[in-house]
Amino acid sequence: VQLQASGGGLVQAGDSLRLSCAASGGTFSRYTMAWFRQAPGKERTFVAVIRWTGATAYADSVKGRFTISRDIAKSTVYLQMNSLKPDDTANYFCAADSGIIQSTMTNVRAYDYWGQGTQVTVSS
Repeated sequence: VQLQASGGGLVQAGDSLRLSCAASGGTFSRYTMAWFRQAPGKERTFVAVIRWTGATAYADSVKGRFTISRDIAKSTVYLQMNSLKPDDTANYFCAADSGIIQSTMTNVRAYDYWGQGTQVTVSS
C-alpha cells in the first residue's frame, strides 16, 4: 500500500485546513486509516483514526475540532482541522493497516504503511 499525504500549509490560529491521504495498491475499504503527528524533537502521536467499519476516534487534544472521514470510491482519507492552534504545528502522517484491532488503533507501532508527511504550521 502506498500513501500520499497532502494539504498542509502555513495558517493562522483559528483557521482551518483539510489534509488528504490518497491510498493505492490495496483494498482501501478493508484498511484502518489514521493520522498521526510529530512536532520537532517529539514523538509521533495519535491524532485520529477511522476503522474499516467506519468507526472513528480522536485524541483528546483535537476532539471537537478535527474530523476524520474517508471516500472509499477515491481511496482517500481526510482530516478536516478547524480552530487550529499553534500547538497543532507538526508534520502530519497518514497510516494504514488491515490488521488493526480496537485496542491498538492509537498505537503508532501497529501500522505497517505510512505516507511521507505533510507539514502544518499554525502561527499565533
